[in-house]
Amino acid sequence: MEKHFYIVIVCALMSLHPLLVQGARQGQDIKCGACRALVDEMEWAISQIDPKKMIQTGSFRINPDGSQSVREVPFSRSESHLLELMEEVCERMNDYGERVDPATDRKTYVRHASRDGTAMDLSDVAFDSRVSSSLKFACETIVEQHEDELIEFFAHETDNVKDKLCSKRTDLCDHALKIPHDEL
Repeated sequence: MEKHFYIVIVCALMSLHPLLVQGARQGQDIKCGACRALVDEMEWAISQIDPKKMIQTGSFRINPDGSQSVREVPFSRSESHLLELMEEVCERMNDYGERVDPATDRKTYVRHASRDGTAMDLSDVAFDSRVSSSLKFACETIVEQHEDELIEFFAHETDNVKDKLCSKRTDLCDHALKIPHDEL
């Protein structure tokens, strides 16, 4: 009798294992998708600022030798501007839908509204308020937990920020190198 009880328990646990693995993968997909969407939105917002626009940063105190430690940096990549962008970037997660890769069953997240008005193929994109709210929550969590990394990367890096930030630095996307690099 006791042996049958253990067999039933083992069978029940084995049947739950795929569901647990799938739930963990979905959680990873949403975090990775939020990170990649956040990077896309930040890069787009930065690109909309005139690159000639500069801001002075540093200390305005006068050093003993009479000089000041002030330097000019592009406004688009200044800490103050990046902080301002990070306050509002997660609101744009409402512009994203979910696409499921039929071969791998992995989920990716794509904009469903183009920024320049061009037509987009959205035939395989699902629009769901739960997806938008999950992406927004994941985005807000990323901004909160990785604020310093975000500022560091966007202030200095310009190449491959998605992979460097989302995969290598934060480990939110362990499968990111397999995701196609598309321009949204």
